This record gives sequence, C-alpha cells and structure tokens, in this order.
Amino acid sequence: MKKRNRPLRAKEILNRFREARILVIGDIMMDRFIWGKVTRISPEAPVPVVLVERETFLLGGASNVVNNIHSLGGHVSLCGVTGDDEMGQKIAKELTRKGVDIQGLMVEEGRQTTAKTRIIAHHQQVVRIDRETTAPPKSSTFRGLSRFIDDNLRHFDGIVLSDYGKGLLTKDLIRTVIHRASESKKIVMVDPKVKNFFFYRGATVITPNTAEASSAAGISITDLPSLKRIGMTLLKRLRCAALVITRGEEGMALFEADQEPYLVPTVAKEVFDVTGAGDTVIGTMSLAMAAGAGVREAATLANHAAGIVVGKVGTATVTREELARAIKVNV
Repeated sequence: MKKRNRPLRAKEILNRFREARILVIGDIMMDRFIWGKVTRISPEAPVPVVLVERETFLLGGASNVVNNIHSLGGHVSLCGVTGDDEMGQKIAKELTRKGVDIQGLMVEEGRQTTAKTRIIAHHQQVVRIDRETTAPPKSSTFRGLSRFIDDNLRHFDGIVLSDYGKGLLTKDLIRTVIHRASESKKIVMVDPKVKNFFFYRGATVITPNTAEASSAAGISITDLPSLKRIGMTLLKRLRCAALVITRGEEGMALFEADQEPYLVPTVAKEVFDVTGAGDTVIGTMSLAMAAGAGVREAATLANHAAGIVVGKVGTATVTREELARAIKVNV
C-alpha cells in the first residue's frame, strides 16, 4: 500500500466499523472507583485517610471490551456470567442502557460478580480491593452459554475471548469456540491469561503483554533480540495467524509467519492510567479486522486507540471520532 493512500485506507476501515459484528466471550467485571483527597495520615496506622468525594462504576473485563467496541461504533454482543448480586445487576442495566445485546449474559445464583474497587486520591491509586469468584460456572450455566454460542456464532464477523482468569474460559470452552469459529471462517481474537496460554492454539490473533509472553515462554523479555526470539517461538507454538505483544510505553510488536517482526512505537503523549488498555487493544483490533483491515493495519489503529485511553484516568474507552483525529482523517 502506497504511503499516500494510507489516510484513505484508514478512513475506509473506520467507516466500516458500523457494519462489523463482534461477539465477546469472557470474564465480566465491574470497575468501581472511589474518588477523594488525602489531607492527613491516620492516627491508627501509618496510612492515608481518604475523604470520599464521589463514586463511579465502569464496565470492566470483557464488558469493557464490549464498551470499547460499542464506543467505536461497532455492533457487539456479550456472552458470559455474572452473579445474582448488585454488581451483576448494574452491569446488565448499563449494557442495556447502551443498547448492547446481552442475550448471552447468564446470571448464576450464589456467584460473586467480579468487582475491582480502586480508591483514587489526587489522580493516584491508593489501594485496590477485589471481590470475585474464580471457580468455573455451574454445568447448567455452561449449557446455557454453549447453546447461545451454537445458535448465534454464524451472526458475527469475529469473536473475542477476553480471559481474566475468573473461571469462565475453561480449556473445553476455549477449544470449542476456536474450532467452531474456524469451521465458520470467523476471526478469533484472544486477550490471554498465562494459565490458559496454550489452549488458544489456532486462534487468529493473540495479544499477550510483555509479562504474559515472558511467562509463557519461560524466558524474560529484556531487549529487542529476546523480544523477537520469544515472539517467533510463541507464534510457532500457538499456530496463530499473528501474535501481538503489547509493550506498554514501548508500543507493540507484531509477529507473523515468514515475516520480520513489525514494531509499532507508542503514540501516547501522556500516560495517566493503563487500566483497561489491553481491552482497548483487543476491541479495536477485532473491530478493524472484521471491517476488512489487515493485521498490521489493525495493530496500528489499536496502538493509536491505546495511546488515547492511557491519557485518561480510570477504565476508559475511545470513540471513532477520537481515533480518526489521532490518525488525522475525517469520518
């Protein structure tokens, strides 16, 4: 593709976002933020006393991937499980308010919906409190999930597996989704967890961060040669079309068979909060590829999208218009 055609090509891909349909399967969470200020240290222990000013609730985990795809203008559905509790109800209510299809959302009695509570003072995270259930869902819940996937997979252009290690994505479910998607010629994008790393074999694109890639390979990424060696090794072992290692402030590295690694430098101007940046990457890449982008084009767009969200505090999303401005095209 000639350089002078890149803006036109990017505009074409962004305009196709509205036609793409993505199914996100994964661990659903609520990100709760308690905002306040610190003016003194507790007399009870050497810890700051946070005077609470406000509280916000944001979609997290797989539901944040959904939120990013929705914010970018794509059609998206969510498949996963919550508990029959307040946080689960908040998640369902917020997704419904946005117009997201939640027919694949299963509510399991007695299960704790994963909730991460972050206490923020003066734009700094003071502490995080987690509530969660990490055991696999009940067999009846899995049957409901499987029926939904069987009945609806054909309606989507791509599938995202958003694995936060909270019990939903078992080996059997991962292998079943990848097999059925392959039969239907659907793209499968994976945001992985190390525990399940090699269950994703045969997916289209897998996007570990540096720590996850290092752990899966058993070798630390310390420089460019080790990055390239580990990337190519994992690509062969996973038999995926592409492996994207996200590198935080150093950008991303894309590995494809029979090609030199493609390094995408970061475009972030300021980094306030990396919370949810991986969700933005996988959401943007899946939407771009479903809209006809090649892997390198999708990775470049995702890198720009991540550069936008890390400049925001808290679990954030990026709009199609923000992304268009970042890559200097009009949509």
